This record gives sequence, C-alpha cells and structure tokens, in this order.
Amino acid sequence: MFDRALTSVNHDGAPGDLAVVFDDRRRFAAIGLYDPTSPIRVRILHQGDPVAIDADWWYARVAAAMDRRATLAASDRTTGYRVVHGENDGFPGLVVDRYGATFVVKAYSPAWLPHIGAVVDALGSLAGPERIVLRLSRAVRSAAPAFDGVALTGRLPTEPVRFREEGLAFEADVVRGQKTGHFLDQRDNRVRVGRRADAARVLDVFACTGGFSVHAAAGGATEVVSVDQSAPALETARRNMAHNEGSALVRTCRHDVVVGDAFTVMADLARRGRQFDLVVVDPPSFASRQSKVPSALHAYGRLTGLAVALVAPGGVLVQASCSSRVTPEDFAASVERGARVAGRPLSVFDRTGHPIDHPIGFPEGAYLKAIFAEVR
Repeated sequence: MFDRALTSVNHDGAPGDLAVVFDDRRRFAAIGLYDPTSPIRVRILHQGDPVAIDADWWYARVAAAMDRRATLAASDRTTGYRVVHGENDGFPGLVVDRYGATFVVKAYSPAWLPHIGAVVDALGSLAGPERIVLRLSRAVRSAAPAFDGVALTGRLPTEPVRFREEGLAFEADVVRGQKTGHFLDQRDNRVRVGRRADAARVLDVFACTGGFSVHAAAGGATEVVSVDQSAPALETARRNMAHNEGSALVRTCRHDVVVGDAFTVMADLARRGRQFDLVVVDPPSFASRQSKVPSALHAYGRLTGLAVALVAPGGVLVQASCSSRVTPEDFAASVERGARVAGRPLSVFDRTGHPIDHPIGFPEGAYLKAIFAEVR
C-alpha cells in the first residue's frame, strides 16, 4: 500500500510496527508491516478477516511456502533454490534462499527487522538448516549496517558454501555475493541449455558466475566462452567449472573467460569471425523504472543484433529478460526485430517463464522471460 493511498494515520509508527488497515466504513481490511521510510508505506501480510500475527501465523506462512517447493526438497539433485519468494509467497520485501545446509534471509525493507526472528524460528523448526545468514538490501543496510552478513543461527561461513543444481556443483558467497550469492531463477533455462549443448561451441554473455556455462559443458559442449564485465564473477565461474571436473564432459570442454562490456566483446568477436552453435544472452534488468522501458527494449534489440551475427547457420539463440516492466510480448518483439534488422531472422521454438520456486502471486510479480530460437 503506497503512502498516497492512505487517507489518515492515527499515530506515527516505527518500521516494523503492525499496521491495521480499515476501509472507509471503519471495517477491518488488512494488516501489514508499517514502513515510514518508504513510499510503500504498508506491506500487506493478510487481508480479509482479522487474524493474530503471532508465532503460529508465521510458522504456517513459512510452511505453506515450503510446501510449494516440496518436489525440489524431495530430491538431493538440487539443493539450491528459493524458499520464500517475497510478495508472491505473502512475504512482501523478504526472500529466503537455500544453498545446501545454509539458508539466506534477505530483507528489502527495515520493516522486516523486528520480525526476522519469527521467520528464522519457523525455518529452523521446518527445515533444520546448519546456519541462517541475514543479508540486507542497500537501503536497509544503510540504516542497519551491523546486521548485514551476520549469522542468525550457526556459524558464519568463512568461504563460499557449496550446493547442487540438477546434480552439478556450484558455490555461493552467501556473505558478500550478489543478491544472496547466486542467481537461482534461471535454473530451468540452464538445464534446457545443457540439453542442447552436445558437441556445441557455446557463448555465454553476461555469464556472471557461470551457471549457463557449467550446464553447457556438462551437456557436452566442446568449447564455452564466458563473458562478463566482473573479473571476480568470472573467477567464480572458473571455480564452478572446476567443481564439476569429475565429469569427463566438463573436463574435456575448453573454457575461456573474457572480462569486458558485453556489447564491445560481441562486436569484437564478430570482427574476428568467431561463430558459435549456441549463444546465451542473459543481461541484468535494463528497466529499473517505467521510464526506462523504451531504452531497455532498444538495448535488447541491439544485443540480439550482435548475438545473431555470432550464431552459426542453424544455431540457437537464447535470450532472457528479468525486468517486470518489460512485457513478454514487447520483449519478444524487440528480440525478433533486432534479428531481422541484422538479416538473421529467428524461428522461435520455446518461450519460458518462472521456475516452481519463483511463483507468480500477482501480475506484476512476473518478471522472468526467455526466448529459445533457431537463427536462420
């Protein structure tokens, strides 16, 4: 509930106070977390009939979120996944990610700080992790810097923790890494790439810590080139590849990393006449606010034009967007237009969205979309 939606407030509140919302007839409408520091003034926890927000309520809400991931939890092939997906699971401004025996709670509003203990207690009772680490968004960290990257239960890890994704080994820096240590939402798309990588030359653009790269190598790629502007991220990608060298396919795959701007690197590869059988383009969000959408769509088109120039005849382009403000239709139109302008039109054979651990609870909660296409 945004600040301008409130017609009156009976007294000043502190971040994390429970705010009871009444309609214009003074009837109970909802209850949520009050945050006077944010334009999102109340983060709704419950609406309908009145309920008590107590330990039992928190336990039931966490249990419901974990039930949605029961199929993932039932297998030890994947031990890295999202346990609580913010607003979509009824926890507005809070996520919980699992990395093996380590759980990471990340708060995007100071309103959550008084209630973290209740969430941690529920997680401990339901999952029994070895440790739970607290991470804070930049805005929350500025208000409570001492609480970022601390162990709420167990001992704080002194090195990256290990986890599995569809049988492959990865590491996550849960204390200092981006987000909570790894980008978990692309797991299903990484698996799809792995299944198409047999005997392929693969280019992974915006590779970050090498998720797509490792899956491609494990799928039988002969060569993988990982491109990112972050040298530390690519060092992690190298280690993630090394974690899987027990596989003969990974061990025999040539893996190169290139540190640099994606646009510049792809243009340079084209000038050198490089071609790949599979090109993956997974950029960060280009539209942090609505006014950025036109420039984001232009950037997607530019990336497509650069990427298709590197795809060998009959090869495959995989391109993704993680911006909720860009619709799937507009994203697809931008990608297909970029390919046509480059003279390499696409035959789209798959469009994907969210994995099971990133459910969509409301229309604006849909952000991830990807296109799989043959380049003609």
